[in-house]
Amino acid sequence: MNKNIFLLLVGIAAVAGCTMAPKYHQPTTPVPATWPTGPAYEKASLATNAPQAPDLGWREFFTDEKLQRVIGTALTNNRDLKIAALNVELSRALYGIQRAELLPTVNATGSGSKQRVPADLSTTGSRQTVEQYGVNLGAASWEIDFFGRIRSLTDSALKKYLATEQGQRSAQISLISSVASAYLSLAADRESLNLAETTFESQNHSYNLVKRQHDLGLATELDLYRAQTPVDIARRDVALYLQHVAQDENALNLLVGSPVSGELLPTDLHHVSPPQEIVAGLSSEVLLRRPDVLQAEDLLKAAYADIGAARADFFPRISLTAAIGTASSDLSGLFKAGQGAWSYAPQIVMPIFDARTWFALKATKVQREIALTQYEKAIQTAFKEVADALAIRGTVDQQVSAQQSLVTASAETYRLANSRYEKGIDSYLGVLDAQRSLFAAQQVLVSLHLSKLANQVNLYSVLGGGWKTEKSSLATATNSSQKPPPTK
Repeated sequence: MNKNIFLLLVGIAAVAGCTMAPKYHQPTTPVPATWPTGPAYEKASLATNAPQAPDLGWREFFTDEKLQRVIGTALTNNRDLKIAALNVELSRALYGIQRAELLPTVNATGSGSKQRVPADLSTTGSRQTVEQYGVNLGAASWEIDFFGRIRSLTDSALKKYLATEQGQRSAQISLISSVASAYLSLAADRESLNLAETTFESQNHSYNLVKRQHDLGLATELDLYRAQTPVDIARRDVALYLQHVAQDENALNLLVGSPVSGELLPTDLHHVSPPQEIVAGLSSEVLLRRPDVLQAEDLLKAAYADIGAARADFFPRISLTAAIGTASSDLSGLFKAGQGAWSYAPQIVMPIFDARTWFALKATKVQREIALTQYEKAIQTAFKEVADALAIRGTVDQQVSAQQSLVTASAETYRLANSRYEKGIDSYLGVLDAQRSLFAAQQVLVSLHLSKLANQVNLYSVLGGGWKTEKSSLATATNSSQKPPPTK
């Protein structure tokens, strides 16, 4: 008898361990296996010995100490990141609730009743007072998961929980990239502000010279108004960049979650240490390590588990209610020998016809196709973002070099034009054109320097870098250094 009960329990456990979810196979990536090639990408991989982004902690990538402190504060105070962390805790709790459905809920109950029975209803023919007391320990309506319905729902909850963890990592990557980009934008606008102020002082000095010449009758009124035009433009630009700097500081404070100390703010781009060089690698499979792609894949796996739960609804559900305890008509005799009581009530529900189950199964299959499409789109979007960053990286140095040459030529043009005007060879119109061209060229050069640094940050982000802490990246480096060298 004991052997048969043991075999029955083993059989129940074996059947309950099965699910009706379809077997998951990782979909084929809908992007090329390698990065794009062509003239725009020829110089994109200059540092071939540099590490890949997912293996590099953000403190190792950002070498500027002030920026490191600003990012560290943001990771502590940013409200969006806190919400992402709380969503992980919520998903973990929901997974725990669903997993607990596999186990019976055991309750201890105590009950007592006292009833007066009239004579015509009493079994003894005389009125009497009936008392009954009981103490029980048991489980109510525990569903034995023969066909894996609860287990599939548990697997779905687990994958959704893992997806929220990847979502938190994505939020951290996005936050780090946004803070660094805002920091660099503030540095660029402050540099542009310094440039506008310097230009204003220079042009105001030129205007004063022309005004003195006009007062002496050596310059025409037209020259005076021409000299005033760039002064007004420069004064407008100073006010404009003051506005941009203030807005940049507000944006940075919002991302950080608290006001950033003035000593941590950058003065210009030249005083910001550039990030470390990274490589994208030869294969686009690195995209499969991006947290947002892993999040989409976890949601796809959850959709597979939901199909298993929907399939299990077509099969019987078996539940068990059981209790063991003591019962007595006298409270003082409740725990005496011979007062033991037990009960069990198995129940099986066999679905015969319920059209909702068919539509529920169809809905889960459609949800799987939606999750698959979203997973493929996440990979395609990631590929496009990396390709765009590589295209900028492959061409931005040439743009900076050409613009630097243009600034040098414009500065020399302005010097010669001013010299010719002072000697009376040319009119002041040539000086104005040279000043305007020089200022515009200098502004574009600052913008290109910002574009180069911001793209380096963006490339690190879109390759999946930024969610590892310095400890985890240090552990990775330690483990790799402990590996035996390859044999020749």
